[in-house]
Amino acid sequence: MKTRRSAYPILILLLSLVCGTPLTAQINGGGSSVFHFLTLPVSARINAVGGDNVSQQDGELTMAMANPALLNPQASRQLSLNYAYFYEQTMSGCVIYGHSLKDVNHLAAGIHYMDYGTMKYADVQGNLTGGTFSARDVLIDLVYARQLGPLFTIGASLKPIMSFYERYNSFALAADVGAHFHTRDSLLQVGLTLRDMGWQLKGFYSEEGGQHREQLPLNLVLGFSYRFLHAPIRLGMTAHNLQRWNLDYEITNQPADTKTTVEWYDMLFRHTIFFIDIVPKSEKFWLTVSYNHRRRAEFQLKDQRSLAGLAIGAGVRIKMVRINFAFSQYAKSNFTYQASLGLDINQFK
Repeated sequence: MKTRRSAYPILILLLSLVCGTPLTAQINGGGSSVFHFLTLPVSARINAVGGDNVSQQDGELTMAMANPALLNPQASRQLSLNYAYFYEQTMSGCVIYGHSLKDVNHLAAGIHYMDYGTMKYADVQGNLTGGTFSARDVLIDLVYARQLGPLFTIGASLKPIMSFYERYNSFALAADVGAHFHTRDSLLQVGLTLRDMGWQLKGFYSEEGGQHREQLPLNLVLGFSYRFLHAPIRLGMTAHNLQRWNLDYEITNQPADTKTTVEWYDMLFRHTIFFIDIVPKSEKFWLTVSYNHRRRAEFQLKDQRSLAGLAIGAGVRIKMVRINFAFSQYAKSNFTYQASLGLDINQFK
């Protein structure tokens, strides 16, 4: 009873964050928002499962950046280093550390950056004018989770966000809230997360009347995963952007008579990600294949073969070290490679 009573203030805090965020303004938007690096996977494990996962609670610390309720005792005193190569000079990195208090309170702190490299100045016609500039995004993630009994966990995170593009810069404050449930045998796991609620406190530029503020990429995500009892197989599905139906975009330079509409069943599957895990009970290694239909629909090219939408990853755990690797395709003839190194500081003793 003490655990349940002490959880009431946390539940009230989660409800306050949800109810106090201007959801209407963000949900009714047509998908236009800033800080889209928030939608990219921060680790090889998240990349391998299709770019998003809110249900899989194991020893992978970076999962807490997708759903704060996925923090658990296995992630205590874990350090995770992550690197991703996207295209030419575009790359990202993430460092996160987790710690548990009395096995019911779980904390984590991480920093995620996105570097777009050095670019050359040019005029509106594309003529180079001399000189270069840089662009980068930075996110600080402070995560807290609490177990409400052996089967249920809730969590929340606070995320200051900063962007620096040439002489323009922006600052925002966002929050995530999440919940996770698993059966006593942990074969079935369910996760629910509302991510990137918040405000752009400082816009990239000013306009008449004050700062020009834009929306954050709000995302309501529900996920399921099921592991077979007598086979080393785990199946999972993640449903994302449940707060809005239309995930299509408009090509403004396309003639009106050539524009195509997205059928309802196509739009439905654009909200889903499917993955299959090959993982033994010891969880000393894993192999994952996933399919993200929205990524496939938006990145595939006509009359050209492409692996857009597919992601493949593998990992191994050797004593105190976890090594993960994954790749997926975001652009023509170019793959995104992501590598992660996890260290179990407990083993150093």
